[in-house]
Amino acid sequence: MWHLLLNIVKVTRGECFPTVSVRQMEWRDKMGTMIRPELSKKNRYWISRNRFYELKHFCLQYPEWKKEYQELLMSFEATSHAIEKIGESSNASDPTKDLAIMLYDKGERIKMIEETANETNAYLAPYILLAVTKGQSYEYLSTILNMSCGKSYYFEYYRKFFYLLSKKR
Repeated sequence: MWHLLLNIVKVTRGECFPTVSVRQMEWRDKMGTMIRPELSKKNRYWISRNRFYELKHFCLQYPEWKKEYQELLMSFEATSHAIEKIGESSNASDPTKDLAIMLYDKGERIKMIEETANETNAYLAPYILLAVTKGQSYEYLSTILNMSCGKSYYFEYYRKFFYLLSKKR
């Protein structure tokens, strides 16, 4: 948000016109990063707009999966609750097997996102993981977390992450 205040200060001094509209600010607040959802088809990391949003929302579930996975592994109460949940939703004859399948499924999704971030760029992996799973913006990563790379470099790997994830999923 500090960059928006800077733009307002420049406008009040008569230095320039605002570069970010109210609609863009609202969109940025909802989506985390202000990246065009669709690239030119000539770009090597092109995926369709709908596929991008599907993958983005898939990744935003990552914290929920991590939490559920840890609860199922560490807590006996959570395990028994999950078994009851399985029993209510299906006519399963083996709730332990169904629980194991749930754990495997969540574990594979978590692993897929983490491995894809590492394949994208080993240095940027923790930053990309924060961006795609928690919606952190480039500005937050570069100023608060001191990520030392340029915006175009970062967004190239951000797009590459979704491209690789699209190939895997």
